Amino acid sequence: MFLTDIKPGSRAKITDTTHVTEMVRRRLLDLGIMEGTVISIKRILPFGGPFTLEASGQWIGIRRNEARMIQVESA
Repeated sequence: MFLTDIKPGSRAKITDTTHVTEMVRRRLLDLGIMEGTVISIKRILPFGGPFTLEASGQWIGIRRNEARMIQVESA
């Protein structure tokens, strides 16, 4: 299952980030988001807009095409 399959208000645990670019993976790591991190989907903006998620108390926006490449499992 991918991050785009999660509904707003749901929680998920990140299982794989190897499909996103190295730059995005590095940025997520700098923000403390890595494999094993539990995240919560806060908002999904319409018209192909970004996802807003919460991890460790911080809110982060991520592009939808990058969210499609992050594998998660229900938490």
